[in-house]
Amino acid sequence: MAKVLGLGGIFFKAEDPAALRDWYARVLGFDIHSWGGAIFKQPKTTTNWSPFAADTQYFAPSAAPFMINFIVDDIDGVLAKAAAEGVQSLGQQDEGGMGRFAWLLDPAGVKIELWQPAKGEPEA
Repeated sequence: MAKVLGLGGIFFKAEDPAALRDWYARVLGFDIHSWGGAIFKQPKTTTNWSPFAADTQYFAPSAAPFMINFIVDDIDGVLAKAAAEGVQSLGQQDEGGMGRFAWLLDPAGVKIELWQPAKGEPEA
């Protein structure tokens, strides 16, 4: 049966793509390739697809109609690196079986969710 197998990428417009690429490289450690993007080899985990209600406040304080979730191996280390670049965390929480989460805003005002999966298989 023909079906979608997973998320292939995130493509979006930005007012200053070069500055945004630089921020992601400095703050989140992205390895930006010469063609202008990054490639991630998927760790042993899952990718979620989840529409939210139009009036959700989960993406706040961002006005963007989307949020980007990045899987991280060391949430404390990523947050420390972000803080060293002057980026404040919007909060953190531990979801037990799902792992740990934290949130940032990128320079374009997009809310970034960092997810360090719990050891073992994540719950659906």
